[in-house]
Amino acid sequence: MRPTRLNPLFASVTTLNGVGPRFSKLLTKLLNFPQETREPRILDLVWHLPTGIIDRSARPKVKDAEAGSIATLRLTVVRHRPSARRGKAPYRVLCEDETDQIELIFFRSDRKYLEQVLPSGSTRYVSGRVELYNDKRQMPHPDYIMDEEEFNNLPLLEPIYPLTAGLTLKVLRKAISQAVDEVPFLEEWQNKSWLAKNHWPDFNSAIKTLHYPEQKHDISLTGTARSRLAYDELLANQLALALVRLKAKKITGRRITGTGKVQQLVADKLPFTLTSSQRNAISEILSDMAGPHRMLRLLQGDVGSGKTMVALMAMVYAVEAKLQSALMAPTEVLARQHFQTLEPLCRFAGLSVDLLTGREKGKNRENVLNRLESGEIDILIGTHALFQPDVKFKDLGFAVIDEQHRFGVHQRLALQDKGGTEAADILVMTATPIPRTLLLTHYGDIEVSRITEKPAGRKPVVTRAIPFDRIEEILSAIRRALAQGAQIYWICPLVDTSNLINLAAAEQRYAHLTQYFGTSVGLVHGQMSGREKDRVMAAFNDGQLSILVATTVIEVGVDVPNASVMVIEHAERFGLAQLHQLRGRVGRGQRQSSCILLYHAPLGETARARLKIMRETEDGFVIAEEDLKLRGGGEVLGTRQSGIPEFRIANVPSFESLLNTARDDATLVLNEDPGLLSSRGQALRTLLYLFECDEAVKLFQAG
Repeated sequence: MRPTRLNPLFASVTTLNGVGPRFSKLLTKLLNFPQETREPRILDLVWHLPTGIIDRSARPKVKDAEAGSIATLRLTVVRHRPSARRGKAPYRVLCEDETDQIELIFFRSDRKYLEQVLPSGSTRYVSGRVELYNDKRQMPHPDYIMDEEEFNNLPLLEPIYPLTAGLTLKVLRKAISQAVDEVPFLEEWQNKSWLAKNHWPDFNSAIKTLHYPEQKHDISLTGTARSRLAYDELLANQLALALVRLKAKKITGRRITGTGKVQQLVADKLPFTLTSSQRNAISEILSDMAGPHRMLRLLQGDVGSGKTMVALMAMVYAVEAKLQSALMAPTEVLARQHFQTLEPLCRFAGLSVDLLTGREKGKNRENVLNRLESGEIDILIGTHALFQPDVKFKDLGFAVIDEQHRFGVHQRLALQDKGGTEAADILVMTATPIPRTLLLTHYGDIEVSRITEKPAGRKPVVTRAIPFDRIEEILSAIRRALAQGAQIYWICPLVDTSNLINLAAAEQRYAHLTQYFGTSVGLVHGQMSGREKDRVMAAFNDGQLSILVATTVIEVGVDVPNASVMVIEHAERFGLAQLHQLRGRVGRGQRQSSCILLYHAPLGETARARLKIMRETEDGFVIAEEDLKLRGGGEVLGTRQSGIPEFRIANVPSFESLLNTARDDATLVLNEDPGLLSSRGQALRTLLYLFECDEAVKLFQAG
């Protein structure tokens, strides 16, 4: 149970004074919450930290107020000058001090309101940006208009927060101020000598320092308040991982040993020879499976390195031991492709393989479930549908999770528990190479196998960055490539046109390319039905279509060996990992392949660096390390959908050193106090709830 004193922080933001459904909706947009999830809570406002400061401490006389600067002025209201042309010209209020005059300018403002807050002859304090127009000073729409009493409460250093359209800084600040007031006093969970060494404040003081700064450095990423909270978040993360691993170690594994005979049949059927890197990975996995403890291993391999074949060999090994295996993919497209690739190989070796996705319904689904529970199905391939309560294996011994970053810890545990009394061995795979730092962030000290080679005969993909104004040259080059029998991917970031973001739309590009190349162009995107996507992908795979316009639905795992040209439109808008994944869809056959990064100038510094890295290397591990440098530790390897969990606070320059310390700290705590029963242990439980590591607490309580 969450400590009751934290409950106010988990209440909806609409419980605050003056905060309604409209604010909640804007905050959902601002925080980039996935649609149809929870509504924003008070805690989300507490964690919404400032990114800058408005300094209102400058209090010059009018004649000394510099144009373009923020100034706080003490003025006497002389007279109002309403516009004769209603609604067109601005409303002006002439004010002065003993040195000069200044006009306050208002557009589309209510005259009665202005006469009320700025009565003629009164003294008022105003704060805002000073401008010069026809050699006369103006202040358009002052941020603050105050009398003497209100001025005494003016924050001279006002935090600036990230905003979204329709949400003003003043409204957001008012809500955040209320949210901070809801933070209760919390017992210290950090080691006192560690706090003293770093000169860090206590938790409550750190929160208040960031939201009510007294000097500019207070909100700095390297400041003591931000560093303290960053470490809190990392410690919660590492403690949660350590608890999950403690729980996992308590689960008894079983020794899985096969004969190797069926494996050999499958290997003989392959149209290629496994690389030494693949064989090493298989050996490591089989060794783990034969051990007494439940296996949890990560298989890392760059795009096109052959991870699926490694997974197949391990699944077949489990079937040889009279157990069932499962392979879970993040998308239906990928699950069906895995089925089409693996089923013929397994059928040749006498194994039964079936498919279960959200599309299988009625008698077809019932038939699969019955055969699964009776043990007739040796290997089940599927999507999230495998998590459903009615999916029951006779005896699941081994499970593979492809593109693990698309699934949460909860889902991984749910699949593992399908093994019944003896939890299944788990192999998680990713085509996004993960730097060691991030590996520790997401998994702790997980066992890792790496595939570092690509299959023999693969040629490097020639990568070029080309500005959009040369698109006609690209179309001519595509026409030449088509004449030579090539197939082309054309990737767009959106499905249809958007009035808000000027990006190429897949449907619009599809219509455009159809005019050039006729009926040989196909379209696939995430909003199409599963059957329609399958139909288009099959037509492209069979060579009936020469060009496939797509969104990033084809990012992971799609394999069409004849496709040799990849055009990524608005490449500057994609993350490095996503660009690397997309490029990995070509270069899978014997034909020389190319990737065209089509960008809109001018490029920002980060976008330019991304495209440069893509041109210089195909090594996924180099790309992952560079991605870490460009993005920092908190927003890694692309968007929320494409990698390691995104931190809200811990994205600070000292991320790596703080992470390593947090990992050591978590290990030490659980070695000395495995029950978290000490005074610090009890406080650390509060920390876990505060950073929403509830799943770890549940595992801990379950023993």
